[in-house]
Amino acid sequence: MPIGFKFVFHKSIPACEVLSAIDSSDMNVFSQFTEALLGLGVEPKELTFLQISLRAVIVFVATLIMVRISSKRSLAEKTALDAVLLVIIASVLARAINGSAPFWPTLATGFVLVAVHRLLGVAAYYSHGFGILIKGKAVVLVENGTLQRRNMRTNQISEHDLEEDMRLVAKTEDLSRIKVARVERSGDISFIKAE
Repeated sequence: MPIGFKFVFHKSIPACEVLSAIDSSDMNVFSQFTEALLGLGVEPKELTFLQISLRAVIVFVATLIMVRISSKRSLAEKTALDAVLLVIIASVLARAINGSAPFWPTLATGFVLVAVHRLLGVAAYYSHGFGILIKGKAVVLVENGTLQRRNMRTNQISEHDLEEDMRLVAKTEDLSRIKVARVERSGDISFIKAE
């Protein structure tokens, strides 16, 4: 007979204790079922294919939610801040799948990282200086057809790299036709052609 029915017929036990006993019993069963299903508390090398697969599905769904919570630009890795977020989240969440870190705390850490990313993004929106600090700034590589070699050297962009992007992006090989070329915060090179 289930635990709840034993208490119902005993007149000296209040109904709230009966419900509490049923709830805690159900929670224990659910907790044990989840632990067995996901292999929680098991050494990583003892995880089964099914357990790793279920962990991966849960992490996949959680990551989709994280991406939706995060800014859309983070997926495009437009800045160093975005690239760092994606690298760290991938590393952290991989540990939840392979069992090298506790599952639920690791998953929660992913959400914390997304929240920190959003907070830093908001701070960068309101403070240009802070934005430059965490996202970087655009640097001029070509001005009025003249190479800015110092900036190119600082950003490790060779003349051949610039020429390649001129052909692919600006659709020209003639440097004199470039009014301004910048390496943007994303690392892409943008071109404005002379009139």
